Amino acid sequence: MDFNVSGMFGDVGVGAIVGFITGYALKKLMKIAMAIIGAYVLSLFYLQKKGVITINTDKLFNLTGSLTQQVVSLGQKVVGILPGTSAFVAGFYLGFKKG
Repeated sequence: MDFNVSGMFGDVGVGAIVGFITGYALKKLMKIAMAIIGAYVLSLFYLQKKGVITINTDKLFNLTGSLTQQVVSLGQKVVGILPGTSAFVAGFYLGFKKG
């Protein structure tokens, strides 16, 4: 059995780079999505204040709670599917922090 160290370092490097790019892009995408969602919710509350629409705030906040649980569940499934390389996870963390 041949132990190829250079191939192992290549896989670790690729995993770290892909993880960094994924984390960086995800954080940038989340910032844009949160800005759009925030502007939408603020516009709804403005329209409610002006009397144009009525909002059931209890249902709205229950909806956001269930959405958060679904996103966390999806994230756990994705991490379970990905190959469990520590290089990818470390690269993802650094990319997410840098983004």
